[in-house]
Amino acid sequence: MKYIISGKNIEVTEGLKAAVFDKLGKLERYFTDDTEVHVTFSVQKDRQKIEVTIPMKGTIIRAEQTSTDMYVSIGLVEEIIERQVRRYKTKLTEHKQQAAINFSKTFIEDGDEEDEVIDIIRSKHFAMKPMDAEEACVQMELLGHSFYVFRNADTDEVNVVYKRKGNTYGLIEPEF
Repeated sequence: MKYIISGKNIEVTEGLKAAVFDKLGKLERYFTDDTEVHVTFSVQKDRQKIEVTIPMKGTIIRAEQTSTDMYVSIGLVEEIIERQVRRYKTKLTEHKQQAAINFSKTFIEDGDEEDEVIDIIRSKHFAMKPMDAEEACVQMELLGHSFYVFRNADTDEVNVVYKRKGNTYGLIEPEF
């Protein structure tokens, strides 16, 4: 794998690089040699954060972890990525998707590992009255949720508002 390591408000030391190569190096058995792994370290006050992004054809595998110790964050993010890769392998092998070219052949062909099954245990149906994004944010706050799906009154499209860090909001609009 090819590592692209950067830092925001932090100097990326040789120790941090070594920890990345050690922990994330365990993932090399899953990927081809030319797979890029983007690692970004950042520090805000006493929060040590690592973000790992692995762009692949058709999808992105991404995880972030925050703790008071960067080395702990590196270990935790490796576990998250590995779990996502195993889950994604099931999807790839079932659908024979083109994105499998980023994974090593031995990983894709290996059937010994027990794959996680996504089990949807509850589904909801509800009517969506048209509203604007601001009203959707108010509804989200009233319900105490971190996101809210609504029909945009201006575009008649289904949109999503979500709560971001720092009491800000985001809006997701579909593109077709």
